[in-house]
Amino acid sequence: MKPELRSRVESRLRRIAGQVAGIERMVEQDRYCVDVLIQVAAVRAALDQVGKLVLAGHVETCVDGAVSGGSARERKKKIDELLEVFARFGGVDARP
Repeated sequence: MKPELRSRVESRLRRIAGQVAGIERMVEQDRYCVDVLIQVAAVRAALDQVGKLVLAGHVETCVDGAVSGGSARERKKKIDELLEVFARFGGVDARP
C-alpha cells in the first residue's frame, strides 16, 4: 500500500474506532435503539469507504502490476482475487 493511502486508511480507521466506542457507550447508557442503529449504519458506511480505498490501492498497485507485467497465471490469479472480493464485499457474485 502506498504511504499516502495507508495514512488515509489509518486515519479513517481511528475515526471508526471512535465511532464504535461511542456506540458501546450508547448501549451502556441504554440509549434509544433507533439512535444506536443509526450509528451502526454510519460505521458500516465508513467501513465501506475504507474498503473502497483499499480496493482502489490494490487495483492501482498489485493488479496493475500483474496485468501489465505479470505472467498469464499471475493475471488470472489477480482477476480471481478481484472476483472473490466483489462477491464477498460487493454483494455481487461475479464468478460463473
